[in-house]
Amino acid sequence: MLSRRQKHILLKFFSMFSVVRGYNILVVIIAQYLTAVYILAHDKPVRSVLLDLNLFMLVAASALTIAGGYIINNFYDSEKDLINRPQKSMLDRLVSQNTKLSFYFVLNFFAAIMASYVSFKAVVFFSVYIFAIWFYSHKLKRLPFIGNLTSAILTITPFFAIFLYYKNFESVIFVHAIFLFLIISMRELTKDLENIKGDLALDYQTIPIVYGEKASKIMLTILAVLTLIPTYLLLTRFEIGHMNYFFYLCIVLLFIFLILLWKSKTKTHYLILHNILKFIIVLGVFSILLLDVNVVLNRIL
Repeated sequence: MLSRRQKHILLKFFSMFSVVRGYNILVVIIAQYLTAVYILAHDKPVRSVLLDLNLFMLVAASALTIAGGYIINNFYDSEKDLINRPQKSMLDRLVSQNTKLSFYFVLNFFAAIMASYVSFKAVVFFSVYIFAIWFYSHKLKRLPFIGNLTSAILTITPFFAIFLYYKNFESVIFVHAIFLFLIISMRELTKDLENIKGDLALDYQTIPIVYGEKASKIMLTILAVLTLIPTYLLLTRFEIGHMNYFFYLCIVLLFIFLILLWKSKTKTHYLILHNILKFIIVLGVFSILLLDVNVVLNRIL
């Protein structure tokens, strides 16, 4: 049996894990390594990529910066989350705001230290990234379009760190990035529809509040149709191995998404739509393994 103090510490740990969205960070770490192994450094032995200390430092700096970003976002959104996510908010509040801010500065400090191991340019990159996350959380996320665009860009920024490290400028990488950017943009707009109650109460000028739910649904429909462009290019112009099954499934899931979207009216409906998009993103990460399994197995040695 755990003592009362041990239970208290465990609750604090789960609270902090909830604040920094540890599960999301784990997915980002896996995605960065899979992207490095299968796409950005596909011509190098797997072992040399996995044991590359510079890559490890960039991934670790990304993870720490993202964790800090979730903390500062939670700090500014604490009142809104009480309305939109009351249960999660109660768990998050087990850790004081002062403690969260202390963690925020410590995480960013260590992110800069790890980036400095790679290069001065890496320090500048992550310093700008840290500032951009703070500015988004403090100001930009309250603005329509700008907030959504900035959030989508910040979400894919960690991949630019390893992209610049390997300096791989193959066109297939940019097409993958466009597909991911469009899906993340859809997720951000769906989140705005899901959180409209709290955003309205705290005067957030999101797209659904400024332009209405119908206009938001039209924009989501346009974004869904636009995803067909990079999907078509990836299926017809590039060699993506068995990952083509993922993109065929995406077409089906996005079709289902649009049907449900135009029938959605409540927070629960939008939460389901949000989870469909999250599923596509997470599935996309692990589907990178399908690019060419045999080649990668041969590269292990």
